[in-house]
Amino acid sequence: MGPIGIFDSGYGGLTVMKEIVAALPDYDYIYLGDNARAPYGNRGFDTIHTYTLQCIQQLFHMGCPLVIVACNTASAKALRTIQQKDLPQIAPDNRVLGVIRPTTEMVGTITQTGEVGILATNGTVNSESYPIEIAKFYPHVKTFQQACPMWVPLIENNEHDNEGADYFVKEYLDKILSQSTNIDTLVLGCTHYPLLMRKIKQHLPGGITVLAQGKIVARSLQDYLKRHPEMEERLTKTHKRNFYTTDDPGIFDKMAEIFFGHTVISEKIDAEKL
Repeated sequence: MGPIGIFDSGYGGLTVMKEIVAALPDYDYIYLGDNARAPYGNRGFDTIHTYTLQCIQQLFHMGCPLVIVACNTASAKALRTIQQKDLPQIAPDNRVLGVIRPTTEMVGTITQTGEVGILATNGTVNSESYPIEIAKFYPHVKTFQQACPMWVPLIENNEHDNEGADYFVKEYLDKILSQSTNIDTLVLGCTHYPLLMRKIKQHLPGGITVLAQGKIVARSLQDYLKRHPEMEERLTKTHKRNFYTTDDPGIFDKMAEIFFGHTVISEKIDAEKL
């Protein structure tokens, strides 16, 4: 028995963890941010797969029978291979879940026009993961994508609430909406982006729904545990939350509080030992 592991290349997964903890407060959690090797988005498939697998294995070693990959790039480029090829070899009784599938499962129930926009990092956009997954569930839905490369730096420099952020928020929203006048649903395909939600809504016309992943993933996990009591029974419930980073804990703690909404005290794990 052990905690639920939550992995991200950096800080963004904390917005997902925040919603999971709110929905499932009794469980124990370990968060691992691979900040020393972030961002993943500009790295090749093999590197992302290696880093993601190393971090998942670390969480397994720390006792987590279930790991949530709360990183869109890792979910897009590494999750399927890990689920299908690696997991049966290294830990066949453990499970690894991502953030893209639960999000895409929701899209078709929200859109009325059948046209959906994806706002994400370059890596996630180039992977085509969202159009591919949405097409599996809802073949009739048209998907449009827009990379937003300036949004993560704005957030990580704590500039996302300042007036300077408005230019870049409006720029990418204008670009995605210029692709079709019928888009009525926007997916925030990066776990950083909920911190820009207030400004995003300010610059959007009425009638457009914005989907952030945290609550969606939390509801999906609740459903998963109901459907898999054999896994639910393996999870400990003592309200513990432990945080680890592969970079400087002091820097991590200061930034993590912005994403998680609470004080965070982390420990360092050496990336070279993963």
